[in-house]
Amino acid sequence: MGRWFEIHAYPSEDGLAVYFRDISERKRAIEEIQFLALYDPLTRLPNRRLLLDRLHQALVARRRGRHNAAVLFLDLDNFKQLNDTLGHVYGDRLLQEVARRLGGCIRASDTVARFGGDEFAIVLCDLDADTERATRQAEDVGRKILDALTGSYQLDEYERHLSVSVGLTLFDDADDTADDLMKRVDLAMYQAKHSGRGTLRIFEPRMRAAMHSRVNLETELRAALRAGSIVPYYQAQVEADRGIVGAEALARWEHPEQGVVSPAEFMAVAEESGLVVPLGEAMLDTVCRRLARWAQASSTAHLRVAVNVSAGQFHHPGFHDTVSAVLRRTGAPPDRLCLELTESVLFSSIADTVARMNRLRALGVVFSLDDFGTGYSSLSSLKQLPLDYLKIDQSFVREALDDRNDAAIVRTIIALADSLGLGVVADGVETEEQRGMLATLGCTQWQGYLFGQPLTAEAFEVFATAARGHA
Repeated sequence: MGRWFEIHAYPSEDGLAVYFRDISERKRAIEEIQFLALYDPLTRLPNRRLLLDRLHQALVARRRGRHNAAVLFLDLDNFKQLNDTLGHVYGDRLLQEVARRLGGCIRASDTVARFGGDEFAIVLCDLDADTERATRQAEDVGRKILDALTGSYQLDEYERHLSVSVGLTLFDDADDTADDLMKRVDLAMYQAKHSGRGTLRIFEPRMRAAMHSRVNLETELRAALRAGSIVPYYQAQVEADRGIVGAEALARWEHPEQGVVSPAEFMAVAEESGLVVPLGEAMLDTVCRRLARWAQASSTAHLRVAVNVSAGQFHHPGFHDTVSAVLRRTGAPPDRLCLELTESVLFSSIADTVARMNRLRALGVVFSLDDFGTGYSSLSSLKQLPLDYLKIDQSFVREALDDRNDAAIVRTIIALADSLGLGVVADGVETEEQRGMLATLGCTQWQGYLFGQPLTAEAFEVFATAARGHA
């Protein structure tokens, strides 16, 4: 490593006095400060400040010359889930690998920067003067980035799969500012996420309206949570010999203008905004209060209720304490509460998932694996999970009468559940023919519109009580 010296020369009686002072440490400290001001210390990429400066330079060059330029903005899908499950050390290592792969996708004249968190931006300069050709060139880079970043990442003993959402916009307005460009490309990136993630979208003016709609929806959703307007509706779960044995609690937004709103309309926004955790806690509290009430009456004391738990909620550090506190506060019988997990919880370490489930089982609750057969499960992971029920996804039930492959899947799930000593519930049963086929295959617990639509708590209580009276 080289060294820096400061030299001072002064006239003296003997001619000239020269003094040397080693300033290497001071010089390195200044360089480090300059680096930290303009570069991200984790990935060694330009940071947001330097990116915006490069954008400004590209805008000036665009106005003076004939070449086009573009900016790409990308966000790592489900990165927060990896951070929550494996920890920030592994999250940082993934970000470093992403930065390395991005470096192989651009030219020397381009800039790739870490914008913040799990967001990266790329400025593409010297694109073709023709806008259509320039757009294709920028798209080609975007596709190259998708190919480079999508796939497997080995983090010590953990293998994780990643996808990214990419937005793209060209410098197509002489009055563009760096802020204008970032707003446009951010909108395009969010459209990529809404389109299923792992995709690229080019900015279009109509995206502004879509984003404003999303922002308004999130604002309304926050207000609805504060007002208690998102409540559980209960759909009956029926057993062949015992009638109604329980229900699934389904979130419904009782909107003052739109009426009852399905979670399909708001759950994606809840997950992206982080509202899914307080929403899940509110649902759990309301359901447990209802279970405590039902436990006091002989006609409803036998009912169990399944509550959907998202992967983000399940892996939240405080989830166990939340469930414990809710059960203690409400007096709900734990064995009547079924936490219904989706297969996405298995995105995490299987050992961590099993440990979390066992802590919750110690409280007395039971578990169901929802939408089985559509996600991440493997037989090796399934046999390790302390489950009580498997739930056959309605997509298989719907087609089982007409599609031999779906019928074979349903038959296999039922046989698998039986071999593991698990109960099995078929979701989406709408016709007597479907119920009969499932019963023939050995599935005797069902849920679907054949047995009733989701009802308010009061209406379901009347429905279940009447059904028990006629049993």
